[in-house]
Amino acid sequence: MLLDNKTAVVYGASGPIGGAVARALAREGATVCLAGRTLATLDKVAQEIRAAGGETETAQVDALDERSVDDHADALARKAGSIDVSFNAIGSGDIHGIPVLQMPFEDFVLPIDNAIRSQFLIARAASRHMVSRGSGVILAITATTARQSLPEIGGTGVKFDAIESLCRQLARELGPSGIRVMALRTTGIPDAIHSAGPFPDYGTGSGGMTRAELIDWMQNKTMLKRLTSLSELANVVAFMASDQASAVTGSVVDVNCGAVWD
Repeated sequence: MLLDNKTAVVYGASGPIGGAVARALAREGATVCLAGRTLATLDKVAQEIRAAGGETETAQVDALDERSVDDHADALARKAGSIDVSFNAIGSGDIHGIPVLQMPFEDFVLPIDNAIRSQFLIARAASRHMVSRGSGVILAITATTARQSLPEIGGTGVKFDAIESLCRQLARELGPSGIRVMALRTTGIPDAIHSAGPFPDYGTGSGGMTRAELIDWMQNKTMLKRLTSLSELANVVAFMASDQASAVTGSVVDVNCGAVWD
């Protein structure tokens, strides 16, 4: 297995992306700490991992609170002996469907502030323990909106751009200590879209889209004419976290079926 004897922490592990990544890391042999604000939803993911033979534990952590993040990382490192992999999948409060001229600044900046705050705090807390071991992997999730120009998405595109920029800076500063940092840029993921709509038209002129119409619109923008699945994204995360990808850092890994490319 790719991650035998590794300790991984997944923030936002009760969500569809965080849960899928946690399952994949556990399947590859990692002991996975599921972190989030609500223990009840984390426990459901933990039960699924244990039923499949994986090792996991849960922890109540507010990823926007500096003390909460630092205390949890310290406690996990003391108990496990190391933090080898850190993955951030928390939500950031994106607001779509409002033209920028009508959007309050607070609504525009909310996802940017939440995303950068959580990513910085989580990466800093994990890397402080990774430095002493001379190894570790920090992973973030972004999306194709970092590269696309779409109307009525508020601060979402800026948020993803900022995460990718932060990952490059962290990779540069932490690289000499053996720590790798990457962002994974995905498409919209159908399995993570639970609402039936309506969704904004994102400049299509349709006046709004149903879930099916949104998925059809997004997949037609990709080279493969389909969207990334949760399992595909989770498998790539597990590989990038492993020693098989030991030469990769400071990169944005495109896992988006060719919607955008570097």
